[in-house]
Amino acid sequence: MATKRFLPVACFVALGTLPASAEGPLSAIEWLNQTPTVTLDMGREEPPVADSGDQPDITVDTLESPGRDAVGLLPAHVTGLPDSLWQHSRADDLARLIAEQPSALLPAMQALLYTLLLAEANPPWDAGASDQLLLARVDKLVAMGALEQAAALLERAGPSTPALFGRWFDITLLMGQEAAACDALVAAPRLAPDYSARIFCTARAGDWNGAVLMLESSNALNLISDEEDALLVRFLDPELFEGQPILVAQKDPTPLTHRLYEAIGEPQQSRGLPLAYAHSDLRGTVGWKPRLEAAERLARTGALPENRLLGIYSEGKASASGMIWDRVAAIQAFDEALEASDAMAVSDSLPAAWSAMQSVHLEVPFARLYGSRLLALPLKGVPARLARDIALLSPSYERAALAGPRDFLSGLAQGNPPRTPTTPQHRAIADGFHEARVPQDISAMLARGQLGEVILNAMSLMADGAYGDLAALTDAIAIFRAVGLEDTARRAALQAALIDTRG
Repeated sequence: MATKRFLPVACFVALGTLPASAEGPLSAIEWLNQTPTVTLDMGREEPPVADSGDQPDITVDTLESPGRDAVGLLPAHVTGLPDSLWQHSRADDLARLIAEQPSALLPAMQALLYTLLLAEANPPWDAGASDQLLLARVDKLVAMGALEQAAALLERAGPSTPALFGRWFDITLLMGQEAAACDALVAAPRLAPDYSARIFCTARAGDWNGAVLMLESSNALNLISDEEDALLVRFLDPELFEGQPILVAQKDPTPLTHRLYEAIGEPQQSRGLPLAYAHSDLRGTVGWKPRLEAAERLARTGALPENRLLGIYSEGKASASGMIWDRVAAIQAFDEALEASDAMAVSDSLPAAWSAMQSVHLEVPFARLYGSRLLALPLKGVPARLARDIALLSPSYERAALAGPRDFLSGLAQGNPPRTPTTPQHRAIADGFHEARVPQDISAMLARGQLGEVILNAMSLMADGAYGDLAALTDAIAIFRAVGLEDTARRAALQAALIDTRG
């Protein structure tokens, strides 16, 4: 084991249920305008959640205080979901169902999951001060890469317990915006997740001597790892290590060690790390290729708006060929043709662009960007049919149903698919709209008022259905329609029919 060294302080500044219309969801905060929700409309716009990005107030509660499981960003009149969404369920059941939602969800399910995770609703009947449901919601948002949403939810709740603060601190580190969290930690050291965090924030606050003394004490008591020690000493006095070999990062970095590598000038790429780390590769200081890779990863879960994905695709001209550069070239050629309203050029470039998006499972972001505009072009033959199918994956799916053949997909988009289609998958979908009844166990949950549990179970069934379990597909569609989520049922069914979920 390497010998630990304690260094003097040097001057170093480190390190920031019913559609509104078929066109798009109503949302209460700006980033939800790009991340679709259940697409519910109450006929009016909501004011912003906050007037500024200032540091949230940190309050201290007694142990007897009620928990924060009711906290959300989207009130009931925005989501269309009742205040009793969670009220008649057990907190641990809900937390388990949220944690079990698979990472590879259909985009319609991603949208619904975001709505559930951000909904403001009464807490579970057995909720205490452990914040179990809130923590599960935050953890799922982080797993999906939705750091802005997770941070906003924690700031609304008030990260005044170690469990809540630790998550908030990690999220701000991954976003490169840890100033407010560090200020709060310095003001309330009891919230610190560990001594490394205290040392980092103490130094960030300008108390370099205090940080060095704390580092020495932590080393003496074996309270930090060798990697943390090596990073912190370089963070506190980088000049002593000029010209020395770079550190070798561990396989499983923490948000703090990942941030420290960046702070000492040795940033680590996020490829191969959990999705939340991809945000560090979106910064302007990172090369174009890792920015593209990070953007595609985050767009797949709805954590990055499709307009921002397109912006990153458009940052330059591909100087190489193969894989991601071929996608960039295909998207740029198609976008230029569409911007010029050149129907012939669109017909020529659309197949390659669509194939490129299919290869990375970004069909729905592509459809949201271009589906409606494709319907306005006088395309013919195969390109026209492809444009119609792409538009069926967009918010304009009902208009797309009238723009092509009167086939199974057209009927499905209008909520009335043919009763006797020819393929097993289409029959399973049609049964969900015509024949199927809600399973008995789900009916019992509905009778008990456990709507949130019902929706989460239906989402799990839809995930199974998208991967080939046709009985689950039928049940999921029937459940969504039974609870009034008709738009979600149609979008999910269209996506199951049009998107290859394999691979």
